[in-house]
Amino acid sequence: MGRTIAIVADRIGWEERQLIDASPGLGLRVEWVNDESLCLGAPDPTSLKGYDAILIRSRSYTRGGLVATLAEAAHIPTLNSAAAIHACENKLSLRLLLRTAGIPVTDFRLILSRKDFEKALTELPAPVVLKPIFGGMGKRVTLLRDADTAQSVYDYVEDLGHGFEQVCLVEPYLDSGSSMRCFVIGRELVSVAHFQSAGSDWRSNAALGNQHRAVDHDPGVQKIVDAVVNELGEGIYGIDLFKTPTGYVVNEVNHAPAFRAVSSATGTDIATAIGRYVREVIE
Repeated sequence: MGRTIAIVADRIGWEERQLIDASPGLGLRVEWVNDESLCLGAPDPTSLKGYDAILIRSRSYTRGGLVATLAEAAHIPTLNSAAAIHACENKLSLRLLLRTAGIPVTDFRLILSRKDFEKALTELPAPVVLKPIFGGMGKRVTLLRDADTAQSVYDYVEDLGHGFEQVCLVEPYLDSGSSMRCFVIGRELVSVAHFQSAGSDWRSNAALGNQHRAVDHDPGVQKIVDAVVNELGEGIYGIDLFKTPTGYVVNEVNHAPAFRAVSSATGTDIATAIGRYVREVIE
């Protein structure tokens, strides 16, 4: 067997199992390393000794970037880079990075208090979306259709959330229960899927269940994807787009993207493609 790769994650999900199963055919040995037991900080961490590279798949809102930072400091090849993961983990940082580069992103307002929230509702009239800066899989993303409901919802943010969880964004409600997931490996856009919300849930996030289908090549999508990768650097990304009357805008970029729904919709063997890319990086 050739090189040994560590998948750093809090658990083994469907995607991680696919990556492990695909590895022997690529001359790789892939092992799961629990991100809760690394105890990093030493210049030569024993918990990562013997690995030729690590693939960050942590589902935590913060662990991935911290692990990647210390792994890179120990000169261990890390996918994605610490800088890219930190940018993707923080929705505000990501929006600013992309907007400064001229890449269209969803408009937003930072919410640190009820005063911020009330002012945001005057600048971005309902319906709006309230979402945590740190989070994923569509959790705690809330559609606010009117101002009265909005105030009641914010009570929960204010009274029940810790300071870390109270930091939110308000943004316009742009879509009609649909989005596009663009899956990137290295610099290549390997597949694009259209997600449509199913049932009574307005969110189109794949982790919540939805209808999905493959999308044909679109030069407009390719242009935005290329621009995003230019800013973040090569890596493995799930780039989520909304289509608006004036073109596509970036909603989020996932640094440890799920790919079960995209694989199902497009027939793309994403696990093998990721394995090949990892092998190229370390050879």
